[in-house]
Amino acid sequence: MSAPSDKALVPFVSVEQMMGLIHHVGLEPMMVEIAQAIEEDFRRWELFDKTPRVPSHSPQGVIELMPTSDGEVYGFKYVNGHPSNTREGLQTVTAFGLLADVRTGYPVLLSEMTMLTALRTAAMSALAAKYLAPEGAKVMAVIGNGAQAEFQCLAFKAICGIDEVRLWDLDPAATAKCAANLVGRGLEVIPCQTAEQAIEGADILTTVTADKRYATILTDNMVGAGVHINAIGGDCPGKTELSPGILRRSDIFVEYPEQTRIEGEIQQLDEDHPVTELWRVMSGEVPGRRDARQITLFDSVGFAIEDFSALRVVRRRIRGTDFFTPLDMLADPDDPRDLFGMLMRAQSP
Repeated sequence: MSAPSDKALVPFVSVEQMMGLIHHVGLEPMMVEIAQAIEEDFRRWELFDKTPRVPSHSPQGVIELMPTSDGEVYGFKYVNGHPSNTREGLQTVTAFGLLADVRTGYPVLLSEMTMLTALRTAAMSALAAKYLAPEGAKVMAVIGNGAQAEFQCLAFKAICGIDEVRLWDLDPAATAKCAANLVGRGLEVIPCQTAEQAIEGADILTTVTADKRYATILTDNMVGAGVHINAIGGDCPGKTELSPGILRRSDIFVEYPEQTRIEGEIQQLDEDHPVTELWRVMSGEVPGRRDARQITLFDSVGFAIEDFSALRVVRRRIRGTDFFTPLDMLADPDDPRDLFGMLMRAQSP
């Protein structure tokens, strides 16, 4: 049986290889590079196919596909969100992704995206804050100290210059875990006893909780003028973190309104409530933060173009390295019309 040709081999990045690549590049530099790629792609927003992600909901969680294309490369991510998984020692979110050549339809990259999504989510948060946070912001509160918290802290340090993080979670063990993981990372880390203590003096409020329910992590009276809110946890129908009163006092920025109105914090508001698309801010069409007293809110749900950007970085970064495995996943008969013949020639004598 002949070996597959190079054109039939697809680079596959495993979890172990992804972790190796991240350490090879550096965690913070990798998130900075992903943020730069997202910014580049948001500035060419109109070239992309755009659709809300395709979900399959269950009482336990959701499984979603997130597709897009810029006309030359097609990409998608498979991702789940199952908040109760942690009770069984499983991840809340797992994912994998693919890029393909639009001209031939052939895949050009298959990659784990559980680890990569953590980096992408944090990079997107910090990129939005670069345009929306108060000038000179140095202190961030992180409400919810689970799997995403450390990535958020380090992305904001690398991209926005944050030097102090104030942590709080309903589970003190989660806060202790996060604080321990951030030791020696160049941040002043302050574990807090209450959410109110965490947000005291913070310029940026990041909410990143996981419960699949309408929740009020921040009440209206907890949020004063001039802050930036990075709302990550409200990311599917029936799952929110903020009081509607906060939303009505904020200037709200979103990735893709058609998706955010289904999944984000703004599912609590009327359909015609005004929002600003972030790509317009990044391209200079509209302003981000306008004054020191403005409350800005990034209603983050994650969008396919961000995953496309992250996969672009991985594809570029693995060239010339050992951080991938050539995967034999495409049939490649000598005669493209003779797939049957290829099968028969593979039969043992």
